Amino acid sequence: MTVWKTSMRNVLAHKGRMALSAVAVLLSVAFVCGTLVFTDTMNTTFDKLFAATSSDVTVSAKGASDSGETTSDTGKPPVMPASVLGEVRGADGVKSAEGTVFSTSVTVVDGDKDKLSPTSGAPTIVGSWNSNEARTMRITSGAAPKGAEQVMVDADTADKHDLKLGDGISVITAVGTHTAKISGIADFTVTNPGAAIFYLDTKTAQRTLVGESGVYTNVNVTAAAGVSDARLKKSVAAALGGDYKVQTAEETAEANQKSVEGFMNVMKYAMLGFAGIAFLVGIFLIINTFSMLVAQRTREIGLMRAIGSSRKQVNRSVLVEALLLGVFGSVLGVGAGVGLAVGLMKLMGMMGMDLSTNDLTVAWTTPALGLLLGVVVTVLAAYLPARRAGKISPMAALRDAGTPADGRAGLIRGAIGLVLTGAGGFSLYLAGAADKATDGSLWLGLGVVLSLIGFVVIGPVLASGVVRVLGAILLRAFGPVGRMAERNALRNPRRTGATGAALMIGLALVACLSVVGSSMVASATDELDKAVGTDFIIQSDNGQLITPQAVEAAKSAPGVDRVTEYKWTEADFTTPDGKTLKETAITAADPTYATDLRVETVAGKLSDAYRPDSMSVHEDFAKDHGIGIGSKIEIAFKDGSTGALTVRAITSSEAVVDSGAMYTSIDTLATYVPADKMPLDMLLFVSAKDGQQEAAYTSLKDSLHAYPQYTVRDQTDYKEALKDQIGQLLNMIYGLLALAIVVAILGVVNTLALSVVERTREIGLMRAIGLSRRQLRRMIRMESVVIALFGALLGLGLGMGWGATAQQLLALEGLKVLDIPWPTIIGVFIGSAFVGLFAALVPAFRAGRMNVLNAIATD
Repeated sequence: MTVWKTSMRNVLAHKGRMALSAVAVLLSVAFVCGTLVFTDTMNTTFDKLFAATSSDVTVSAKGASDSGETTSDTGKPPVMPASVLGEVRGADGVKSAEGTVFSTSVTVVDGDKDKLSPTSGAPTIVGSWNSNEARTMRITSGAAPKGAEQVMVDADTADKHDLKLGDGISVITAVGTHTAKISGIADFTVTNPGAAIFYLDTKTAQRTLVGESGVYTNVNVTAAAGVSDARLKKSVAAALGGDYKVQTAEETAEANQKSVEGFMNVMKYAMLGFAGIAFLVGIFLIINTFSMLVAQRTREIGLMRAIGSSRKQVNRSVLVEALLLGVFGSVLGVGAGVGLAVGLMKLMGMMGMDLSTNDLTVAWTTPALGLLLGVVVTVLAAYLPARRAGKISPMAALRDAGTPADGRAGLIRGAIGLVLTGAGGFSLYLAGAADKATDGSLWLGLGVVLSLIGFVVIGPVLASGVVRVLGAILLRAFGPVGRMAERNALRNPRRTGATGAALMIGLALVACLSVVGSSMVASATDELDKAVGTDFIIQSDNGQLITPQAVEAAKSAPGVDRVTEYKWTEADFTTPDGKTLKETAITAADPTYATDLRVETVAGKLSDAYRPDSMSVHEDFAKDHGIGIGSKIEIAFKDGSTGALTVRAITSSEAVVDSGAMYTSIDTLATYVPADKMPLDMLLFVSAKDGQQEAAYTSLKDSLHAYPQYTVRDQTDYKEALKDQIGQLLNMIYGLLALAIVVAILGVVNTLALSVVERTREIGLMRAIGLSRRQLRRMIRMESVVIALFGALLGLGLGMGWGATAQQLLALEGLKVLDIPWPTIIGVFIGSAFVGLFAALVPAFRAGRMNVLNAIATD
């Protein structure tokens, strides 16, 4: 009880000093809990949506995926004949059945040709209005579509694009373009996570999406009273004879959930990873806080030991203080986490993914995990300072506060740091020298961990040298004030090292990712310059295939020399070693593709692969299956017949563009696949006539104006799009890393605030002998800047090392250009100085307001 009371009094006596450490715990716990609440809420939203939209049993064509996606290489959804509906209705246990048609391989535009697709990446769905949809949609204005002239739109899409009744929209599919006017607007009775949905009547949907009547993509079946879904499925499957895919509502919902599960897991674990980084940075802050509190209370603890307190009691007293701090910060963090989750939901809403707070899901495990993590991390971080407190002897009561040992970095610590750093550097060397990226990635991970720990351990030793160099460059110009700032930073290398390490971690990751991102862009750009020999690339940004009409429009554009078509399909390969490889990708293109894409070959000529009944394979595939020039591969084409193709070329597996592709000609594909089953083009490669590139670029855009689903890009556009994609990803990562940097800034603020308290008497004496308030504040600001730049130097240097090693692994995958983004690195370094200035504002202000006589009288 005495230990508990003492701890409570110390916490209350130093509540101002504990506040910033509590904020670090709060932020770290909030990020963990916010991530869990956000992802749990998304899961709840999708679970409710899929459960509400799934009929008791769903029948679909065998070519349809389990999750109901309808994209195919013909651009049309897999369908069933209308006769299936009659067979289903005749099965035992069926109350009702209804045929429907829908597709996600569509583009919808308004009257100005502006796309109405979601910006969040959610699908655009066009389907037939049916009773199953009516269960989850409520018509709020107008009426359901009747006839080819009418279409209904969901309310969210109507609001985002300011659509009203009577407005004209166009549905663009592989079949053609269908124009209709909005007859109704329907609102969701469940949360819509961002999809844009348009409804046509059944006959219009059949003609628009499939190009023929009397077919369905799905049959929705409702069970009779007392009939379970499992029994109904068995009955329907028996009636259809196993030629179609039959799923219960639970199976359909589960398949749909799996389709979004990958994205959800990536988001969840990425955000938890950044929360872990914030926790790691928070550990340094907590260690610093308690180390300085123990140092400041050296005489007080010595007195406690002199009047009978044991080492264990002193140790427990500090750990109880940490426990109280952890509980307080974690409880607030759990609440802040829920608020963060709501904020993320609002942010996703701004990006187009609507999540309702009505579905907010806070599982009991979330606050439990947050509290456990916050408390355990705080107590563990305080363990070393607590042990140090327990070792203070009663004789310390007779000395001034502070211990000489705090001012020196131990030799043992330095030796351990050098060993760990050396081991990390050697691991990074082995990673860079690896022959396979998979092997090197293991060494890279080990090297990152060991070098990071090594720099943290050796930080105090490095602080002594680096701070002197920074002081000589930056501080000496400010005369005595600059020299005092340098000496203050050098006074306790252990504290300076720990404070700098907190900032180092975040900036090391920023530097590493900057190098990797910049190198990826530079490598891809270099590879495009070397490999791509065409002027323009035409494709759809949402994956929609290119229709024959659009191909003809591109070919007829003035200034165009040639258009190379590029198709992709699947086939079953039977290789010379007797193995059968199911659903293997094969690319069919015009012979000019060998000129448009300069692919390195290790045997034969790529142009020969476009001869009749010929093909190419990549090097790794050839080695795995004993294939050489002249080998024959039996290929059973999807929706076609089987043929034996001769291998005429073996391409390098190190190619970046179209890596791993196996080529044949479109004429060869047409020999085995009927014309109505031929896949549509994925891409078009267009070359302009000599000297007419600019004119051809303009004419191509004009010719394809009627096809807004496709984008025309020259090589500059393509490189810019690639740069933007990687840049957006990096910006998102930097945003998440900002949390760790915010915690590190709190560490600098806390360190300065506590060091000001520690030096109260010293500050009073300096003020008494003539140091002005302005000079005092400048001294503290300079000390902060030096500490921040020390952390930045370590972090940026370490991060560039990690990034350069990672690029060596990427080089094994063909990304061979190392590009150091010096503007970013220099900008971050300069920004760190401003971070130091910002962190020093409050401590410097408080120091300047000290009463000189009271400060001198401080014991």
